[in-house]
Amino acid sequence: METETKPVEKQTNCLGCNKPLKKLKKYYRDGKYYCTKKCWLKAVSAKKGAEEEAKK
Repeated sequence: METETKPVEKQTNCLGCNKPLKKLKKYYRDGKYYCTKKCWLKAVSAKKGAEEEAKK
């Protein structure tokens, strides 16, 4: 039996601001791409804020 693997989808937009990613300008952290370090920090802080709200 052959196991079929799903093709990996290429990330095309920044997860922080949803802008299209350019080939030369990418910021890679934790397996995801962002357009700048600022967008990465914004996404991380938003995630932490959501987790704190869920604890309350």
